[in-house]
Amino acid sequence: MKFYFNFFYVFIICGLLLSCSKTEPVLLGSKGNSPAVQSLYEHSAEFSQQVYSYENGIHAAVGYGIANSYLIEGKGSNIIIDATDSVFQAEKVYKQFTAINSNPISAIIYTHNHGDHTLGARYFVDQQTETPLIIAHNSTAKAVEKIFGILNPIISSRSEKMFGTELPESEVVNVGIGPFLSVGKSAPGYVKPTLTFEDELKINLSGIAFEFYHAPGETDDQLFVWLPEFSALFPGDNLYKTFPNLYTIRGTSHRNVKAWVSSLDHMLTFKPQNLYPSHTLPIQGPQTLEVLELYRDGIQFVHDQTIRLMNLGFYPEEIIEQLILPENLASSPFLQEFYGTVRWSVRSIFNGYLGWFSGNVSELDPTPMFRKAELMSELVGGPESLYQALELAVNVEEMQWALELSDLLLALDYKFDEVIAMRAQAIHYLGSLSSNPNKRNYFLSEAQKLAGKDTKRNIIKPGVDMLDEIPIDMFFDVLSVNLNPDKIDASELIYACFEFSSGLVKTMIVRNQIVQIKNTSPDFCDFKINTSESILKQVLAGLRNPVKAIASGDLIIDKDVSFLRFLGNFRP
Repeated sequence: MKFYFNFFYVFIICGLLLSCSKTEPVLLGSKGNSPAVQSLYEHSAEFSQQVYSYENGIHAAVGYGIANSYLIEGKGSNIIIDATDSVFQAEKVYKQFTAINSNPISAIIYTHNHGDHTLGARYFVDQQTETPLIIAHNSTAKAVEKIFGILNPIISSRSEKMFGTELPESEVVNVGIGPFLSVGKSAPGYVKPTLTFEDELKINLSGIAFEFYHAPGETDDQLFVWLPEFSALFPGDNLYKTFPNLYTIRGTSHRNVKAWVSSLDHMLTFKPQNLYPSHTLPIQGPQTLEVLELYRDGIQFVHDQTIRLMNLGFYPEEIIEQLILPENLASSPFLQEFYGTVRWSVRSIFNGYLGWFSGNVSELDPTPMFRKAELMSELVGGPESLYQALELAVNVEEMQWALELSDLLLALDYKFDEVIAMRAQAIHYLGSLSSNPNKRNYFLSEAQKLAGKDTKRNIIKPGVDMLDEIPIDMFFDVLSVNLNPDKIDASELIYACFEFSSGLVKTMIVRNQIVQIKNTSPDFCDFKINTSESILKQVLAGLRNPVKAIASGDLIIDKDVSFLRFLGNFRP
């Protein structure tokens, strides 16, 4: 059963992302830095590791991971806004903050659920004599649970590529909104919110008036913080010094672009004089309003023009070719494509409104890739002609075309090793010339993998305290989506009954090669499991050996061996 349990804790360990191990660089050749790539290098100046202090008692820790962390000095205690992306980085930030003001922390505020804002919280909490308030929107906890849940493996894998966590340091210029990601350097330190709100919350913290407002945008649970005494606005991730991720290539639910614009409008009503974003150097003075207004206009332009062209009947790819930001927006340093892109945004907006079907009937039931490859091969005179076309594309540096040709040849399994080598070369070339870090890192990571330089992930198991923040329902959901139908007959009917010391009852019903979870106990059970929710979480997360848990009496099962075999059906 070791494989199963190790697999399970991969799900829950990192929320957004995984490891940060490094390898030797892959040198596949590129044409050096273009002006666009050089601009990306210059963009790194935004993330020089430093604590910026202001006369109003606000201090910004920049460059300690992706997201900024803020210290606000109160009367007798301090407040933290966003807790960095790891306990490892939180320790560094905490030392910097305590050198400024050693008063205890009375509250930690999450601007939203993403791991780069929440996973360092445990360190801040553990340093306090009295547990701080954890303030967030009332949907944040559910959003975190979703991140750690059924889609974690694929999103984590894609996140690793997008943030370049497996690349050599020399290959990662920055990640667009920060210098690097450090999630994998320590066990995740998320702490569940203790004070939440729905629309707005006004509260006095350490003698300072705080106002919190729900502001959906990059995430549905996003909030912004307003400090009227200082005319200070903390917009979270609804603004950063790059075109926003209206869609992220790591994978996400549709982001409501119109709501994002409305949230920025709400911020503008306060006429802030001081702006403290989560991924950008603080901004002060008249420029604050100018930046906010221009940013919202850039987002609205892409939204409205996409809709206009959709209504004229254009397909997504046709819209992409037509939609260009006007010069006054395109020239702004806050709308350069160092994170999101207009092209990806168009696709996401289209899909969000109309779904995946573009309207082109040829897309409804397209020719399978293998058959398309066969037909293309016949058309050009055989697979060798396709292969020669690939060689030519690589030689003349038509690398996107080379990628598409390699798709066909891989489907035919023709000269596999040679095709893979050229595919890797094309991917590396395109990645190295991209000034968008998301694309750049994703491509370079994929090239590294194809070149045989893929690294073994440095998996860090979650702590028991982290597991306690995640409801048991999520663990059953993960089990459900990992039932392997090849391991169980369609005619089998199995009842696995769980009775927890808390009084909670769960039943796993396996039938028709699916799992149904019920909160009731049936008259008959194939297995009866008595334990605590904490113990089962630890076993499933790989922190406890199931055999030892059974031997100690922490996990009581009436049919031990049969149950362990049953769990073997849930290997992916």
